[in-house]
Amino acid sequence: MDTDNHFYNDDNNNNHNNGAATVKMDSHVEMGSMEPKPAFEYEDQSLVGPDKHSLDEAPLRSLYSGGPGDCSPQTLRNTVVDSIKIVVFSAKINLLMPFGPLAIVVDKLSGHRGWVFLLSLLGIIPLAERLGYATEQLACYTGPTVGGLLNATFGNATELIISIYALRRGMIRVVQQSLLGSILSNMLLVLGCAFFAGGLVFSKREQVFNKATAAVSSGLLLMAVMGLLFPALLHSTRTELHFGKSELALSRFTSCIMLVAYACYLFFQLKSQQNLYVPVDQAENHTEEISDDEEEPEISKWESIIWLSILTAWISVLSEYLVNAIEGASVAMNIPVAFISVILLPIVGNAAEHAGAVMFAMKDKLDITLGVAIGSSTQISMFGIPFCVVVGWLMGCPMDLDFQLFETATLFITVLVVAFMLQEGTSNYFKGLMLILCYIIVAASFFVHRDPKAIRDKPQKPKL
Repeated sequence: MDTDNHFYNDDNNNNHNNGAATVKMDSHVEMGSMEPKPAFEYEDQSLVGPDKHSLDEAPLRSLYSGGPGDCSPQTLRNTVVDSIKIVVFSAKINLLMPFGPLAIVVDKLSGHRGWVFLLSLLGIIPLAERLGYATEQLACYTGPTVGGLLNATFGNATELIISIYALRRGMIRVVQQSLLGSILSNMLLVLGCAFFAGGLVFSKREQVFNKATAAVSSGLLLMAVMGLLFPALLHSTRTELHFGKSELALSRFTSCIMLVAYACYLFFQLKSQQNLYVPVDQAENHTEEISDDEEEPEISKWESIIWLSILTAWISVLSEYLVNAIEGASVAMNIPVAFISVILLPIVGNAAEHAGAVMFAMKDKLDITLGVAIGSSTQISMFGIPFCVVVGWLMGCPMDLDFQLFETATLFITVLVVAFMLQEGTSNYFKGLMLILCYIIVAASFFVHRDPKAIRDKPQKPKL
């Protein structure tokens, strides 16, 4: 028996005096082997912590690395101090956490919107990463279906929380542009950096990934573009049956259809066509990979639930300060609101995923990289955007799918470019460089973009 297995066998250690002390879990133990590693072996890990895997690839991971329901959860009895050490102090990115309280202090003392926005932005980044970590830990105690639902709910929770606060203030364009920016950054910047870094590490050959997974995701993204395109065309061509009403009604109907389509996608991915999502380089030794990479949770189920509640509440508090400071920050820093919404805000929820996607690409695990980048984009476009439309409907806020022709055309071209990049099932550093340069062009376009709808429509308070 491994000497570390007594961490989990409380019944066999009741006669030992040090039984309580052995409950503590070392945050520097790889859960697959339970053998402690020297500190230098973790130098290649990203800032998001040794066991951080984005929940955007959770359904995919469940098929070849244990996934939700296959984590073999043990009975954990961490003390409060141990739980805080594992969640708060195990990732270097948590050094940014003090910026959150500092943003509140600056807002109360000086009211400088520029600094409040910047500090809130930095303070939310580690909270978003830890929220994904807590969700992953909770998914270890559920089956794959519930794990997929947790992924859909909390995978992009930070963006959704910010969007809901913006909807409460009637800032519909900020919601639309921030969600659009999350899709663009994941598809161009995150995927581009991952392809570029992985291509430099494996410069002598091309990296390969599962084309079937990429094809299904590309199809869903094109469906999302279609859902956004028709309301925009209906508005711009002035062909609505009832001006100002048909567009909103079409948006709400289409959002419900998109939510149903995403639910069917989860079922297809988790139940119906599991073999479609086995990575190409692991199809033959699928069973061995599951046993070798099987992970065990670091915190208990109730600890995960408590941490999810705490992190969600704290993100909600900082999101309110962030949203309230957007317009003031735009004036103070002389930056268009469109640029803040499309380029800067998505960094909040995606920073940890950026690092994780690049790390996996450098380890030649491109299927997980696609789960992070393309999976997150699919989740936002097919779940996040329709969800905000439905929430706005319930709040009495006229949130619709009319993202304006400029934004919709940008998304359409981006999906086409990425789909062409993925159709061969291979990647190299040149493809990554092209995606990064495309994102720079998009960022420059929004920096000089003058949003006509934001100028014409003043923020409207929702009817609560």
